[in-house]
Amino acid sequence: MDILIKNGNVLEPAQATEGICDILVRQGRIARVAKNIKAEGSCRVIEAKGLYVMPGLIDMHCHLREPGREDEETIYNGSLSAARGGFTTICCMPNTSPALDSKVAISFVKHRALAAACDVLPVGAITINREGRELASFGEMAQEGACAFSDDGDCIMDSLIMRRALEYTKLYGKKVISHAEDKFLSKNGVMNEGALSVQMGLIGIPRQAEEIMVSRDVCLAELTGGLLHVAHLSTREAVEVMKRAKRSCPGISCEVTIHHLSLTEEAVGGYNANAKVSPPLRTARDQKALIEGVKDGTIDCIVTDNAPHSQEEKESGFENAPFGMVGFETALPLSLELAERGVPLLQVVSRWTAGPARILGLEDRGSISEGKRADIIVVDPGKEWTCTEESLQSKSKNTPFLGRRMKGKVSVTVCNGKIVFEDKASREKR
Repeated sequence: MDILIKNGNVLEPAQATEGICDILVRQGRIARVAKNIKAEGSCRVIEAKGLYVMPGLIDMHCHLREPGREDEETIYNGSLSAARGGFTTICCMPNTSPALDSKVAISFVKHRALAAACDVLPVGAITINREGRELASFGEMAQEGACAFSDDGDCIMDSLIMRRALEYTKLYGKKVISHAEDKFLSKNGVMNEGALSVQMGLIGIPRQAEEIMVSRDVCLAELTGGLLHVAHLSTREAVEVMKRAKRSCPGISCEVTIHHLSLTEEAVGGYNANAKVSPPLRTARDQKALIEGVKDGTIDCIVTDNAPHSQEEKESGFENAPFGMVGFETALPLSLELAERGVPLLQVVSRWTAGPARILGLEDRGSISEGKRADIIVVDPGKEWTCTEESLQSKSKNTPFLGRRMKGKVSVTVCNGKIVFEDKASREKR
């Protein structure tokens, strides 16, 4: 069945344009983008007057826990949560049990993702079992469908191993995603190092642990000409390193999480383990630099770093609790808040769509243009809702935004030409 989206305010980040028009979806593709398209034959009409229409969001960095911790999340349920949040493509990290470090493991994820509500692209491990000692088989994993390579959650401390990994990226055209953290400097740390960590009596993680490894990886990318993507920047200094590096090595890219743009270290006050993330939430000064990095193009994309954990683990005491929060369903309203804080809306949308599409080589996504794959979301920017455990599709509920009043919600998610989520209650009110 064709889908016709009528009268929406279409945000086209690839062309940096917006305006009121209609979109006709046919056979999984965007067939027409124009004004006053008439429905013909068997066609589902979605009225979007007063709503935003934009490309489906692409999350370059999330965790789905399968295989190994299906009690926390599964590929299928995680995709449902993602679709509710407006994501049509998500890239799942390899820190599963066992790790996604082989052709067989990548094949497992691809098979499980056949039933998913959105596209799930596996990220292969850089090293065997993510131990940082021996390179995994890049070629076999790339052939099987790995979209990138990372030991996310752990930094590759051996510079020679990292050099070789970057050299392999030139053979397979897939990025290495670096978790930049000097684990000797950050050892036993649980939050940002500073006055607040001293006040709370907790071991801090110094900002230099990130800056040092970002600098190293940039140097190795310049040495090898490899394809480097730096994950979850969190400090002002790291942003400055990336800004300088991009002048001489434009193929380098980087990301920031939506929670680092929305929260500071103050969120862990009261020992709130749901705000314990890696890298840790930093200062207001760092957050300002991250936002400026999004605005000036230093930071290429925004990610969720969606990291489900059980309630029992998160309630085991701040020092023992694992790092991470869920983020699929809160990402969009938090992103709309960025626009209210001075980041142009089209730039925000671009960092979720055209930016990651370019980095991952997904040429048919991240844009609302004729001929592109029909990954489209309809968003009600004025819809208010409260984030509660009951409102979240995710199996895990570990987010510091519980109880917070949110503004902005996805009304419809179209993935590859099919409606995979629809907020029917919201649409009935309209």
